[in-house]
Amino acid sequence: MRATLVRLNITRLTLFTRVNCGLCDTAKTRIQEFQKRRPKIDYSEIDISAPGQDKWRNVYDFDVPVLHIDKNLGQADTTTLEAAKKLMHRFTVEEIESAVAEVEKSTS
Repeated sequence: MRATLVRLNITRLTLFTRVNCGLCDTAKTRIQEFQKRRPKIDYSEIDISAPGQDKWRNVYDFDVPVLHIDKNLGQADTTTLEAAKKLMHRFTVEEIESAVAEVEKSTS
């Protein structure tokens, strides 16, 4: 039971990406660098051009890469649009760290 409670309190990163996107490749590299410092962060990618991703394609078609930083609420596939802290296009490892710290502070 306690492990579940801890799991619900983990910060989650969701990268919205697409194939053949140079900025997306750079963003993935920055996220990998961040994960070396903070390995217990949940991370997932959503390819907005994949079938079934119309919602995200409509929102981010011309804006990828976009990184959502929010809390894992324990519900499958519940990436938030309004509540998530967002980093767009070009961002550094330090900007990811700062955004994660902001989310963790605001929801602790």
